[in-house]
Amino acid sequence: MIELTAFTKTYAAAPAVQDVSLVCREGTVTGLIGENGAGKTTILRAVCAQHFATAGTVRVQGIDAAEHPAAVRALTGLAGEQARLPAEYTVRECLSQTAHVHGVSDCAHAVATVAEQCGVGDVLAQKIGTLSKGYRERVSFANALVHNPPVLVLDEPASGLDPAQIVRMRALIASLAKGRTILLSTHLMQEVDALCDAVLLIHKGRAVAYGTPDEIARAQHVATLEAAFFKLTQDGAHGGRA
Repeated sequence: MIELTAFTKTYAAAPAVQDVSLVCREGTVTGLIGENGAGKTTILRAVCAQHFATAGTVRVQGIDAAEHPAAVRALTGLAGEQARLPAEYTVRECLSQTAHVHGVSDCAHAVATVAEQCGVGDVLAQKIGTLSKGYRERVSFANALVHNPPVLVLDEPASGLDPAQIVRMRALIASLAKGRTILLSTHLMQEVDALCDAVLLIHKGRAVAYGTPDEIARAQHVATLEAAFFKLTQDGAHGGRA
């Protein structure tokens, strides 16, 4: 479970995210939707204890991220654009190092398991820098999963993928949601429709709507989530807080 309560993050007196509250439950996929610079990555990094709230709290599995950051990092796996992997490492070296850092008892078994699960077993000996975009995304997922965390944080997981790769990525995310909590940021409404149980719409660092895609659309008296997002994020528009 992920819980944000009145989360605020400020950089040099300028707020990046203001007063956002959110609950993501086990077995669900929650989407963060917003323009570039809306605050999505700020929220993802806070959930992974990569930085901390200026005000409010972030809890993962009931643990305060600011008070126990190492424990929260052990409980989360980050995949996608923010999870940059060392280009000079082979896939096996990268996954093995991550497993070792997290204290996995049988690193070789953990690497073999996630390599099969994420479809990267055939490139374990290849350097990450030589892989295609699709393979790098799958390696990023494997790296996030190698210590078997209960919470997955995905940053634009379908960015730059071709249509066939996107279909495979959606299937992988859906399979990983069983028994886990997943929080993902995306700018693709198709990803939300295909994967998300709930959605938080972010505009200029503030939550403007939260609920299922259908609930948000109905509340704005429009047919689609995309239309609701457009309506809510027009200058001067004010939506309900999460």
